Amino acid sequence: MTPMISRRPLLLGGAALVLAGCTGRARGAADGDMALGAPEGAKVTVVEYASVTCHVCASWQEEVWPGFKAKYVDTNKVRYVFREFPTPPVDVATAGFLLARCAGEDRYFDVVHQMLASVKSWDTGVRPRQTLLQIASGVGINPQQLQQCITDEDAIKALEARITAANARGVTGTPSFFVNDVAVTDRSLDGLSAMIDAALAKA
Repeated sequence: MTPMISRRPLLLGGAALVLAGCTGRARGAADGDMALGAPEGAKVTVVEYASVTCHVCASWQEEVWPGFKAKYVDTNKVRYVFREFPTPPVDVATAGFLLARCAGEDRYFDVVHQMLASVKSWDTGVRPRQTLLQIASGVGINPQQLQQCITDEDAIKALEARITAANARGVTGTPSFFVNDVAVTDRSLDGLSAMIDAALAKA
């Protein structure tokens, strides 16, 4: 999926998402990185660019993430970095990422994972707005606070910079993975393991 940045209002508010200039790297730390596992400077860094509205991302999260997390993240063998790359519907993805940021670093991945787990429900008639309100409530954010969160100009500008950094890195769709700056073509656990284990052996 390739992001198509819309100028229409965000889901619950009136701010619009517009791209800004920035540059970025896959392995090196970038502004706004959210990470799990090994600390910065780890021998192996796995970067995922994803969107909380991406069905393929949601499938990876459901099918591959548990095994990947147990094998590499929980054991601190790799530093796993998640980078935001909103895809259609961009207003929903943007609101989801802004909500995750408002939830704080300790709840960020909880919100992202809940959003991804909800993607399939939208195909059955559940409204994304309902999902956002429910997830926000679960992390102690009421509707008024959510409204303020997704219309926060500073937060929106920071997200714009992260998106453009991804574009500068050459990311064109989600999910996109890099192992120590090398693009991953096989996103299965076996495919990732082959690249990660080889990188660990070299380190």
